[in-house]
Amino acid sequence: MATPVPPDEATATGRIDLGLLRRLLSYLMPYAGWFALTLVFILISSLAREAGPYLTKIAVDDHMVPGRAEGLGWILAAFIGLLVVQFVLGYVQGWTTNMIGQWAMRDVRLQIFQHLQRLPLNYFDRTPVGRLMARNISDVDALNELYTDGIVSLFSESVTVLSILGFIFYMDVHLGLLTCICLPISFATTSWLQRRTYQAYREARTLFARFAASLQESISGIDVVQLYGCEARRADAMNDSSDRYLNARLTSSIYHCAYFPMMELSGGLLLALVLWSGTGRVLEQQMEWGVLVAMMQYVHRFFMPMRNIAERFNTLQIAMASSERIFEILDSEPEPTGHEAPETQLQGSIEFRDVWFAYEDDEWVLRDVSFRVEPGQSLALVGATGAGKSTVIGLLCRFYDAQQGAVLVDGVDVREWDVRDLRRRIGLVQQDVFLFAGSIGSNIALGLEDGPDPETRAAAIKDAAQHANADRFIDRLPRGYDEPVGERGASLSTGQRQLLSFARVLAAQPEILILDEATASVDTETETWIQEAVARLMKERTSVVIAHRLSTIRSADKILVLHRGQVREQGKHEQLLAEKGIYARLHGLQYASTEAET
Repeated sequence: MATPVPPDEATATGRIDLGLLRRLLSYLMPYAGWFALTLVFILISSLAREAGPYLTKIAVDDHMVPGRAEGLGWILAAFIGLLVVQFVLGYVQGWTTNMIGQWAMRDVRLQIFQHLQRLPLNYFDRTPVGRLMARNISDVDALNELYTDGIVSLFSESVTVLSILGFIFYMDVHLGLLTCICLPISFATTSWLQRRTYQAYREARTLFARFAASLQESISGIDVVQLYGCEARRADAMNDSSDRYLNARLTSSIYHCAYFPMMELSGGLLLALVLWSGTGRVLEQQMEWGVLVAMMQYVHRFFMPMRNIAERFNTLQIAMASSERIFEILDSEPEPTGHEAPETQLQGSIEFRDVWFAYEDDEWVLRDVSFRVEPGQSLALVGATGAGKSTVIGLLCRFYDAQQGAVLVDGVDVREWDVRDLRRRIGLVQQDVFLFAGSIGSNIALGLEDGPDPETRAAAIKDAAQHANADRFIDRLPRGYDEPVGERGASLSTGQRQLLSFARVLAAQPEILILDEATASVDTETETWIQEAVARLMKERTSVVIAHRLSTIRSADKILVLHRGQVREQGKHEQLLAEKGIYARLHGLQYASTEAET
């Protein structure tokens, strides 16, 4: 099967997509009540915090300048009370914000994982695993700060700016207008930051995904890297990917870091302007001293939330760049599920009717393939590498859909079946067995329903292991069925993994059995155990067997010989030998090879 080259991820330019932002905010909707409560806390906390300089103005004008100490204690008490209110509301606000953010993050992760499990296999054929891992880990983590701090902080700092402006205008309209002069400058600076950094962040996220894909590939193939001594070349490739990512991040940092000095300069100029204008008005007795003192505090406070808004805007930029890749996954078309499953038990008839299939356009892997297997019969697929044997299995399990023709199970097109129910009724034993990290028992129980009680479940696991002959090595393990299984079953031998895969299929009790080179690369004793397990599994089941060793398929009810995607011969073992065609030549070559080895 040809694997398509993964397409480069686009890094188009553009402003923040409001549609993406709405989709991000939609994850907060289930917690709208908590979020609204948090906004109320922010509003009260902001007003309490910014009332402090106004209390200073009252203390200066009503007590310090006239030299009257009476009532000053109440102002101090009010000031302390405001601090307590800020502390309490700040704590509650922080707790609710993080709680809402983590809830939303959980929902995003779960939705991505659930959607990934529904995507067709051709999506994974063209998308490297490392890139998917980067999107599920790095890109999702980029949303964490947005949900737990970014959105709330943007609202909080905006409320703070408005509160400060409200107090300033209430004290003196002239100074309020003077303060507003800085707003166009801040807006222009923020717009400049957005235009310059947005593309850099998008490019950085794309390059990180490629870096992660290269890293995952190198780690997965570390044995091949060490075998061929190409560590230096792989290191150079990783260094090149890392440098590209580094340069993209540095570019975004250059623009981002330039923002803060510009804001500091604007703040300094405004402070000088307020001091110059305010002092003149005080000396001319057009304004009280307390107003000027409060204004000096407000100007300093005014630019702190402005800087924080820029920082949160940076967080928003990163989250937007990451969300594009997350929603690219979520917008990928899932495989169609078909109709509801029939209530009756599957009989097991299989038919390929004029099937044409290509992984890529016009590169046909199967050409006009037709055959039929009756319920309970066994079919063996034979052919050279690339003849299309595994593709037949992929179409039968509906991992892919044929471009022309139809694949039928019990006379019903597989596209009309509920795909999950169809696969639940098909047991596939592959040559490369995949085991999950966990225990022996949990891997055998992979296809069991969740309903049975623990005792019934344990009995089903042991019964399946016994019928698959897997109990012969499980009983010798220190912890038996609770024995830990490492990643991909690395702690088990090839034969042991094969026996576990037979037990796993047997526990699921499928009506159709598919064996894809199930006895390859095992020792003689284990092969004997496997052959016994195969005989039990194939009994009273429709079976499809792929085998390069023709000696293992002599007893098949029908043998199908595929050559370059076409059915060239079909029949029983003796019949095909008598025809002296492709099957007879393959049999002769294997027989001669066996004699030479002997």
